[in-house]
Amino acid sequence: MTETDLDQLATLLIQKASTRRIIVALAGPPGGGKTTTMLALVDLLNDRQEGLCAGLPLDGYHYDDLFLNRMGWRARKGAPHTFDVGGFAHMLKRLKDNEEAQIAVPVFDRSIEIARAGAAIIKQPARIIITEGNYLLLDEQPWTGLQELFDVTVMVTAADAVIRQRLYQRWVKFDYAEDEIRKKMNDNDLPNVAKVFENSRKADYVIVTG
Repeated sequence: MTETDLDQLATLLIQKASTRRIIVALAGPPGGGKTTTMLALVDLLNDRQEGLCAGLPLDGYHYDDLFLNRMGWRARKGAPHTFDVGGFAHMLKRLKDNEEAQIAVPVFDRSIEIARAGAAIIKQPARIIITEGNYLLLDEQPWTGLQELFDVTVMVTAADAVIRQRLYQRWVKFDYAEDEIRKKMNDNDLPNVAKVFENSRKADYVIVTG
């Protein structure tokens, strides 16, 4: 992997998207900085050319809590098996084909733990689609089926201490008690971090945050 920064990556993506729409995957562990990186990269690209770029977070494809509760998976929400990978892949294919004037995409609302269908619109002129999610490079089925859809892959990561602090602060913001935070981190967040580090394919580039 080649280490890069946002400016270098933006320049590269503009070159690759000169004649067609491209899909860029930002993978990485929970707390690695993927969402912040995606938002910054979208803004940077659109500052260079208005309407050039749009974002699609994987979190919009969380299974709903009603289904997770029924399956006994609610405590592991955010683990690989709690996402609709097929639905996400189908959306990526639609976006890559770019045959529609606009496409409505879901957005995850963390304050209520629900994905809102059709909460954002991606318009046809956008030639760069940035998608981000923990498991976009996971080397196991059904995630490996996504690889053919990505034109550029980036691993977004941080030092272990930074990741742990970010995960802790994420739950503090939602007023969880200390024991609840530790349980969420130890039983779900940190196993998911290990899964990404141990089972992801090599990316084209790496961005270290924090």
